[in-house]
Amino acid sequence: MLAAAVALLPLALPNNYTYEVAILVGLNAIVCVGLNLLIGYAGQISLGHAGFFGLGAYGTAILAARYGWPTPASLAASVAGVALLAWAIGRPILRLRGHALAMATLGMGIIVSVVIATEDGYTGGPDGMSVPPLGFAGLVLAGERTWYWVVGGFLVATVWLAQNLIDSPRGRAWRALHGAEVAASAIGIDPARHKLSAFVLSAALAAFAGALTAHYSGFITPAKASFLHSIELVTMVVFGGMASSMGAVVGAAVLTTLPQLLTVFKEYEMVMLGAVLMLTMIFMPQGLVPTLGRALAAARGRPR
Repeated sequence: MLAAAVALLPLALPNNYTYEVAILVGLNAIVCVGLNLLIGYAGQISLGHAGFFGLGAYGTAILAARYGWPTPASLAASVAGVALLAWAIGRPILRLRGHALAMATLGMGIIVSVVIATEDGYTGGPDGMSVPPLGFAGLVLAGERTWYWVVGGFLVATVWLAQNLIDSPRGRAWRALHGAEVAASAIGIDPARHKLSAFVLSAALAAFAGALTAHYSGFITPAKASFLHSIELVTMVVFGGMASSMGAVVGAAVLTTLPQLLTVFKEYEMVMLGAVLMLTMIFMPQGLVPTLGRALAAARGRPR
């Protein structure tokens, strides 16, 4: 279904601006699908995922712009480096639970944001830095329509990967840990190993989306790694519906597109966006997609 939507959406995109919004939706959705594996399935909160996003963006930018690496190599090395960092960080902090885990991931995100903003010799500091375009063998990705298909393809692949993992033994272990960690441990599931795998995978997907964003936009700033961006990503996951890959995609689509539509209200834009989120959580506390899915199933089951 997602592949069909990606294939047919260009029919409704009249200009480059709408393509740009669709690309941003896809990039945010890649992060949210990975974050949903961590929060919705493994039951581990993260308030610092924008830090991984920013590290992926700045990692590929520094390697390509400062050291002259080919952009595919800089992107791959950046994602691998973030995955390794997430593995090293995740081993101690995933021993924590609840509010303590949330505070630890928040602290990690703040550290990353501060380092990016202050190490101006490498990152350009608060002013940001330029990023070379992504290219391979003399072919350079340019133009919104080209990037749309690239990002759309990666989004479909990410959702396919997530769905296969969810239905695998590892995915069932994540769900068992989310439901009852003590019971899961009693039947032989290693909580530390499985929680760490979800954390590393979600961090790698965030870094990958960050690296793509850097090469697409051609310029990055520390705002990409800010605490506010982390909260936006978590909000997208919760709004769309946790433990639902399509919910993560829909949440990213709605909350990326909605501010663009509300710009006509100028100073009331954030007020209206907050009201939409508040009403959704009041009347659809399980998230948009699961609630609508249950309502549709109930309507189909009613006798005519």
